[in-house]
Amino acid sequence: MALPGPSGSIKLKDNPYLHLAEPLYNHDLGKKFFNVPKLDSSYGRLPFCMRVLLESALRNFDGFRVTQQDVEQILDWKKASQYGTDVSFRPARVILQDFTGIPAVVDFAAMRNAVKRLGGDPAKVNPVCPADLVIDHAIQVDLIRNIPSTCSARLRIPPGHHVVSAQAGWNSSKENAQRSSPATCRIPQIEDTPVVCPFHQQPLSRPDSIQKNQELEFERHKERFQFLKWGAEALNNILVVPPASGIAHQVNLEHLARIVFDHNGYIYPDSLVGTDSHTAMMNGLGVLSWGVGAIEAEAVMMGHPVSLSLPKVVGYRLVGQVGSLATSTEVVLAITKHLRQVGISGSFVEFFGPGVTQLSIADRATIANMCPEYGALAAFFPMDSVGLKYLKQMGCDEDKLNRIECYLQTVKLLRDYVDASQDPEYSLVVELDLGTVMPSLSGPKRPQDRVALEDMKDDFKRCLNEKVGFKGYQVPPERQRDVLGCRFGGADYDLRHGSVVVAAITSYTNNSNPSVMLTAGLLAKKAVEAGLSIKPYIKTSLLPGSGVVTHYLNASGMLPYMEKLGFEVVGYGCRTCIGNSGALPECVVETITRGELVVCGVLSGNKNFKDQIFPKVRANYLASPPLVIAYAIAGNVGIDFATEPLHVTESGQEVFLRDVWPSREEVQEVERQSVIPCIFQELKEKLEKGQHLWASLQSSDCVLYPWNPKSTFIKCPPFFDKLSVELEPPEPICDAHVLVFFGNSVTTNNISPGGSIPHNSPAAHYLSSLGLTPREFNSYGTRRGNDEVMMRGTFSHVRLVNKIVGKMGPKTIHFPSGDTLDIYDAAERYQRERRPLIILAGKDFGIGGSRDWVAKGPYLLGVRAVLAETYDRVLRASLVGVGIVPLQFLDGQNAESLGLTGRETYTVHVPAEPVPNAVVDVQLNTGHTFQTVLRLDSDMELTYYNHGGLLNYTIRTNLQPVPENIHPPGMA
Repeated sequence: MALPGPSGSIKLKDNPYLHLAEPLYNHDLGKKFFNVPKLDSSYGRLPFCMRVLLESALRNFDGFRVTQQDVEQILDWKKASQYGTDVSFRPARVILQDFTGIPAVVDFAAMRNAVKRLGGDPAKVNPVCPADLVIDHAIQVDLIRNIPSTCSARLRIPPGHHVVSAQAGWNSSKENAQRSSPATCRIPQIEDTPVVCPFHQQPLSRPDSIQKNQELEFERHKERFQFLKWGAEALNNILVVPPASGIAHQVNLEHLARIVFDHNGYIYPDSLVGTDSHTAMMNGLGVLSWGVGAIEAEAVMMGHPVSLSLPKVVGYRLVGQVGSLATSTEVVLAITKHLRQVGISGSFVEFFGPGVTQLSIADRATIANMCPEYGALAAFFPMDSVGLKYLKQMGCDEDKLNRIECYLQTVKLLRDYVDASQDPEYSLVVELDLGTVMPSLSGPKRPQDRVALEDMKDDFKRCLNEKVGFKGYQVPPERQRDVLGCRFGGADYDLRHGSVVVAAITSYTNNSNPSVMLTAGLLAKKAVEAGLSIKPYIKTSLLPGSGVVTHYLNASGMLPYMEKLGFEVVGYGCRTCIGNSGALPECVVETITRGELVVCGVLSGNKNFKDQIFPKVRANYLASPPLVIAYAIAGNVGIDFATEPLHVTESGQEVFLRDVWPSREEVQEVERQSVIPCIFQELKEKLEKGQHLWASLQSSDCVLYPWNPKSTFIKCPPFFDKLSVELEPPEPICDAHVLVFFGNSVTTNNISPGGSIPHNSPAAHYLSSLGLTPREFNSYGTRRGNDEVMMRGTFSHVRLVNKIVGKMGPKTIHFPSGDTLDIYDAAERYQRERRPLIILAGKDFGIGGSRDWVAKGPYLLGVRAVLAETYDRVLRASLVGVGIVPLQFLDGQNAESLGLTGRETYTVHVPAEPVPNAVVDVQLNTGHTFQTVLRLDSDMELTYYNHGGLLNYTIRTNLQPVPENIHPPGMA
């Protein structure tokens, strides 16, 4: 049997390693596994993460996509990793969240249409590899403390009405309706009337914030949810986890993780890739995983391997114990800074040493979750007894647990961290004494800029003085002590540089770690008991990664104290880190703007890039959940907790942070009593049953999705409009103009649209032309299923710097006319003129997250090639997947050294039958010619290129008879 190859057909080979497949149990010959230790005596010296790669290569061998060379390179990984050797890896499953999952399902729906048009059976277009899609990026914070988060006006009290004092919208008993501090904002309330919103001046009911936010979520995203429900029912091998279940990575950890697959008669390790860089969190539970682009994820779903440049493996040895004041967040920040200093970009990190036993699975997942921030591809914790106990706590049945332990032990994937004889060989070994980790934060603009808690006050002062940059705001000295009044809810408050206006215990693993969250809960309890409170204009929110958090905070009695301080659970999923914080009160925004204040957000997430949280909040610090509460109480980051009190009571008693900070022993005792298996089991049952709003949602049961031509959310993309069954040679790239000329370290946030849709943007103009009001625009994230919106949003970031224009903003020059236009408008004009486009860039092109449209958007704008010094791994693979040619300057060369201005036209001479990493000529209209590297790194990528991209290749493959051994043992 054959598959389409780089040039002609490729005959698939029989697996020469099938002799290693044997029964795991003598009494059950139907369940086989690949006994990898029998392959080679060097197996025991392999890092545990390499053992997972090796097992996958043996089981998935077909002679084309996975070859004998892949097996040999993994066995000799230490040598191969020095030369950047590529190997193929087929993970066991894929995880998606809705922002990036919707475009993937859209592509499957569109491919079904294309296969039908070309005479094939559309029902055969399905994911081959299991995929889990968790809807967690849709909800935004509409209600906090049970009041709308977008309101911002003052109250007007009708004359003659009796006024009583009440906490606006506080949904609790009367005796708890007010905060216990003299600084509490007391909202005038008309007796015997509904609660009046202090911002909108409208009567306000008092629904539960979670339920109301979820109802608004379903109202806002009904069409998207109906589409995903169609995908869950029409497509094989895809599981959709309904909204309000939790953030994808936490649901993955608590519910979706298999640890060991038992499928189609074969047992093999769980492994995955996902459409988010924080997929790597699962490494904390011994599941090898990392983030990929949406195109790569779709390739895996379609049965293709991920091309992986075999990484170095850094052994990270942990010794000692974490101190009483440091949390997992501090451990994460310490490791982040340490590994960034070491320089491990693109490596695997594997943790070992006796100190690992001191870390819970939640601790390990927190550390693994941050690996993109310290540059690692994956941060792997091999499974051990702590992991097995966690699985038991999660309600894993005894038979499955025994099978997991038996299999992992047999293939030497279960380890004892105290036993040094099990330590494998590593490329490099780095050590950290956990006892040296001190409380810290990270910011104010980047997650890698760690600041010790004891240095925060001085560091923020330095940031005010420093020139504008990663650590500077350049505030004139005479303005640094400015204090501006702000009237909010009938009371006057002072705002100054360093004032905290957003305090979010937000999603990601940091806030789903029981020890960290219980520390925050105990801190809140002690703070309330000491009479402490938080100023009401500070936007506080508690957004757990899953309902497990709510359960154990309730079970431990901590949640009421957190609610008393304003940290009420407002929903589940990912919000503040991706800009879904909702609006700040207008009076606060007006004061910030008037005083040009550098105000602060403090959040427990893992992203704080500039403008990502809220445009007017210029300083954002990542902190542990208890420190989020501490700074919210303090109201300003310019406090020295060691010498300055959080609060002074009416009697003059000073209350310091140390007075309300719980001991590690207190936390462990509450954790032992509260985090119990029945909590996880109850949540699993709810997850499997589905939320009532989701269960009642109607969707189509057709094989082909019934596209609604009037939809502004879901639209059939034009990728396959001109696709034919016959393979046609790629079109030459002749006289291409430069659309955008980037410098170094351009993030995907500059390329792929995210966040709210600006009212004066091309995407806004398009939506307005369809009759939508600005209030209905929603965000780019929610409209990722509409190519018209996403194409217009590409390169639309307000801080984008295009060297062609020379100033900040999403503009470029249309060279034939000389007009300066929005990038979309210029691209549209070039396409009408049938002129191809390219992009010029410097080093590290495409670093960061939000990668799903980072290639599709430029492709639809007419970009045919990108020429950069270096690429982010995922970005380059995504370009290949959509048919954009990635070119790389030769070592030592760049646009500057070659004298490129971006005003030239470029002709790329790609040979008719290129080889991986071929050197190709690029000719300019000036007569100058230079050479570049064609970054098609494998035969598989050359195949994609010849077909015009991965999706075209998949459609043509679906039109052919399926080879008998196209799917490996255990794969559906």
